[in-house]
Amino acid sequence: MKKLMLGNEAVARGIYEAGATVVSSYPGTPSTEVTEFIAKLYDEIYCEWACNEKVATEVAIGASFGGARSMTAMKHVGLNVAADPLYTASYTGVNGGFVAVVADDPGLHSSQNEQDTRNHGKAAKIPVIEPSDSEECKEFARMAFDFSEQFDTPVILRLTTRVAHSQSLVEEGERLDYKLKDVEKNPDKYVMMPAMAKKRHVIVEERCEKIAEYGYDCPFNKMEINDTKIGVITCGISYQYAKEALPDASFLKLGITYPISEKLVKEFASKVDKIYVIEELDSFIEDYCKSIGVDVIGKEIFTRLGEYNPQMIKKAILGIDGPESLTVDEQIPVRPPVMCPGCPHRGMYYILKKLKLKVCGDIGCYTLGALAPLSSLDYCVCMGAGIGMAHGMEKARGAEFTEKLVAVIGDSTFIHSGITGLIDVVYNKGVSTVIILDNSITGMTGHQQNPTTGYTIRGEETRNVDLVKLANAVGIERVVVADPFDLENFEKVVREETAAKEPSVIISQRPCALLKTVNYGAPCIIDEDKCKNCKMCMGLGCPAISVVDGKITIDASQCNGCTLCMNVCKFGAIRKVGDK
Repeated sequence: MKKLMLGNEAVARGIYEAGATVVSSYPGTPSTEVTEFIAKLYDEIYCEWACNEKVATEVAIGASFGGARSMTAMKHVGLNVAADPLYTASYTGVNGGFVAVVADDPGLHSSQNEQDTRNHGKAAKIPVIEPSDSEECKEFARMAFDFSEQFDTPVILRLTTRVAHSQSLVEEGERLDYKLKDVEKNPDKYVMMPAMAKKRHVIVEERCEKIAEYGYDCPFNKMEINDTKIGVITCGISYQYAKEALPDASFLKLGITYPISEKLVKEFASKVDKIYVIEELDSFIEDYCKSIGVDVIGKEIFTRLGEYNPQMIKKAILGIDGPESLTVDEQIPVRPPVMCPGCPHRGMYYILKKLKLKVCGDIGCYTLGALAPLSSLDYCVCMGAGIGMAHGMEKARGAEFTEKLVAVIGDSTFIHSGITGLIDVVYNKGVSTVIILDNSITGMTGHQQNPTTGYTIRGEETRNVDLVKLANAVGIERVVVADPFDLENFEKVVREETAAKEPSVIISQRPCALLKTVNYGAPCIIDEDKCKNCKMCMGLGCPAISVVDGKITIDASQCNGCTLCMNVCKFGAIRKVGDK
């Protein structure tokens, strides 16, 4: 039966059909739905949200060593976190098949960089396979486990945003009745001490050569010979764009983008007059082609930045402009991302801005605090970095500087990679103030559970991490829980903790306004008789509040009645609908 599926759902289906039984992941757009679909649809598979990508990868590796077929999923920057175990798992190889699904984000739709996962595959000497539509997502995911076991290797299944989040028809198949493989004691294979690793490295290099030979005639790669004047070597979503732009051209579509079959590339080159390499982001395939003496045209006419489309490919190769875009005469305002109405982080940032504090931040909804009018977040690099950066600033500029500095980090991100930063502050006699934004969920990626919420990915009750006890346990004696909507008290707490000459933690605790359990009641409204038009409420940056015809107004369709604006207004000019 054929079914319309997102690429991510199709990957989940392929994992299921392959007989996998263990999945451990960390949410990260555009990969999140792979694991969510597995948890929702396939009870036969044990599924979990791990604390971070490193732990998730270690769980999946352990399951593979235990004889099961296992999978982990993450976004491209998550692979940086998972690199330590994954690179060495390349040396150990597998027992049951092991697949790492990694979703890149060309165009930076929801990411802080635009890195290309194929470089990780090459560096780790792990094969990388790339589907170009949902049907291939399912098939490649299913076949990846046979591939993994055949060559005794982890396999990276690389997606991109457009493949992960586009829909196409998928033919559903039956689930393989996979039997767990025996677990054998074999330290020469599975214990990577130097003496063992030296021997395994030889095997890894031989494996890469075998996989390249396999790529010449395998189900992942495909050669299409049509008009031989133009030949295109491509992969992933770029294949779809190129096929639309150049329907008569000949194509070498690489499903295995590392290692690449030299014999296959040279054979294709012998059949066409001119070759273009069309690939988003880095010149990965292009560089390989040139290294083996195949003359290709690539990044000299194509950008290394962002996403491609059929129009730009047609323009670059044929010099033909695509159809003109539809335009309107109206000036359409930009719509920058913004924290939701009722977001608990808004009150915290309002106070941090009022106190003119420097803020080291992290990856999450709260990263939006960098935008006007709050303009409160000053530094953000990666998950968990805010605490370490604040500590580094203190050591660079002196302890007095910390009276003007805080680190902010979400509850899920704190579990992911913030705990060790906090330990470092304590151990090295720092005095940083860390604000943990406890909104009772992993908000940025769509409300996933995490170890602080008390529920698993499937909604089962479990023990939750007590952030107060955890902070105490690592040596923080000053821990304060405060409501960020109680502005007067929150300001008092921040002033006290930043002035303290010892490390401290403020837990900014209020649930995400989008949780089903949160109901603030009636929306708010402006009392025009009391409003002085001071625009203090505009400083909150709430999308429900705007100026219309010179007057402050609240859009009832957006306001959820959180009352933060009522707390800001000094004139009592904002009230709930229905109140006097």
